[in-house]
Amino acid sequence: MTAETATAAERSFGEDVAFLAGHQDVHVLKSADGQARVALVAAYQGRVMTSTAGGETGDSYGWINYEHVASGKPVPHINVYGGEDRFWLGPEGGQFAIFFKAGDKFNLDDWQTPAVIDSVTYDVKAKSDTSATFTKKAGVTNYSGARFDLAIERTVSLLDAAAVEKALGVGAGEGVKTVAYESVNKLTNAGRQAWDKKTGLLSIWILGMYKPGERTTVVIPFKAGGDELGTRIVDDYFGKVPGDRLIVKDAAAYFRADGKYRSKIGVPPRRAKPVVGSYDALNKVLTLVQYTLPEGVTDYVNSQWAPQDKPFAGDTVNSYNDGPPAPGAKPLGPFYELETSSPALALKPGETATHVHRTFHFQGDEAALDPIARATLGAGLEEIKAAFQAGE
Repeated sequence: MTAETATAAERSFGEDVAFLAGHQDVHVLKSADGQARVALVAAYQGRVMTSTAGGETGDSYGWINYEHVASGKPVPHINVYGGEDRFWLGPEGGQFAIFFKAGDKFNLDDWQTPAVIDSVTYDVKAKSDTSATFTKKAGVTNYSGARFDLAIERTVSLLDAAAVEKALGVGAGEGVKTVAYESVNKLTNAGRQAWDKKTGLLSIWILGMYKPGERTTVVIPFKAGGDELGTRIVDDYFGKVPGDRLIVKDAAAYFRADGKYRSKIGVPPRRAKPVVGSYDALNKVLTLVQYTLPEGVTDYVNSQWAPQDKPFAGDTVNSYNDGPPAPGAKPLGPFYELETSSPALALKPGETATHVHRTFHFQGDEAALDPIARATLGAGLEEIKAAFQAGE
């Protein structure tokens, strides 16, 4: 069996990197002991393709589209290469969308991901064993005809055990393998005009693709409270999510991540907390994403595929579960995503905004993983597994 014929779940980190290196330049960040590793590809917009906590032969946590990478041929709409941390810009839909041009219908036929976040190679500004910095200058035009000249810089850095504990307030116990990294993403208004709400704003949008599973559950904690905080979970991006796929409790939502049903959920800023996660009960992998969440800021771009009455009433954090877009159709992956966004960015010429997105993978005995889940997500592993009766 080769890496190409193996299933995504069977491939090791080393096999994934060897495959990628056969098609693009790959830079691997490594911890001092070589166990924590992160694979980066500049040709795919400096994205993190995958990572591991177990060295060359360890489990590979990111989802990679072997078929598309191997083809070497760009395709319309979106180039789904995969990857755990990729740089995007919002909004996707609405009158200020950058994925649709004036006159387009908000459907898959007209949807087109801008080249700067889809098909162009980023420049490598610096790299070392523990970090790499990528840059790119470009321009995008939104549905309403507003032009944005911009400069992008993103630095991906490996995080050691001390940095993990400082970020999360909890460390990994004995017997838990860990890999953690952060992307510091900067967007600069490189034009001569200020970006204004009247003609639309951009946001920094970071998305991570992971391998789906029958026993994988996304957990999104949110602020409990009454109607004064507004909607808890937005669940109608692609039609309302069925009840057997989304369970909303007082302070957390549980979302199936099996890659079998195209659906998406989000949390508005008044409800959002700066962490989201998932648990793969089969492989005993707890994944956490922590991100920049400015206190009191409520203007976030709205990416729903329709003209919008409230274009700055978007979500702060999202999760997407892939699946066939229509009966009998082929899914994009399948995969599932954890996504975070910056606020809407009203930048003056030369002004820069920064959005930090941190990814943590913990793998090991459930007794050791449980305290980490409770401290960060507010839910123990048994509760997470029981949400969709995915327990053993």
